[in-house]
Amino acid sequence: MKHYVFADQFRAVYIKAVDNYRRGHRGTAGFVSPSEAAFLAENGITVQHLYDYAEDDVNGGEPGYDRALAIELVRRDYFLNVQNGQPSTTMLDEDSLPPKQAEAAGIPWLPRIIPKARAKLRGELPPSLMYSCGGDRNFFRIHDIHPAEFLSLVWRSRDHDELIIDWVARRSAAKS
Repeated sequence: MKHYVFADQFRAVYIKAVDNYRRGHRGTAGFVSPSEAAFLAENGITVQHLYDYAEDDVNGGEPGYDRALAIELVRRDYFLNVQNGQPSTTMLDEDSLPPKQAEAAGIPWLPRIIPKARAKLRGELPPSLMYSCGGDRNFFRIHDIHPAEFLSLVWRSRDHDELIIDWVARRSAAKS
């Protein structure tokens, strides 16, 4: 594993993924080479995560390489230093998520994005969910929060939702 050049390697794989999607490759099967899949896995990233970034990048212009890299740097740090490079054997049950319209402190989407962020951090998102999907990006844009910043906040706050809710409420109020 090469740490110093991780961002360079991730960029190369990301650009190739976007090109593959643009050329019509759909689905994760064969989306990256075996060596690229191994590189992603040893850094706590799934091919599905890369596919989701490429799909949204091509179809909506976001999240883009810079945001994807920032998100994956937080995930990678957690994977290597908390999970000791071992993937989780647990998967988030999508049906356990609060509904999209649920609110916390009057903030829509917040109750939903907290467990999604925890699952992203731990590598427990099912293929049907993406961290920093369109709904998440709308939430981040409205409240002036970078997706990687939120992921880091969730890590620091551990299982204390109230700390996250208070922080987001303050950030959102400061934006106004």
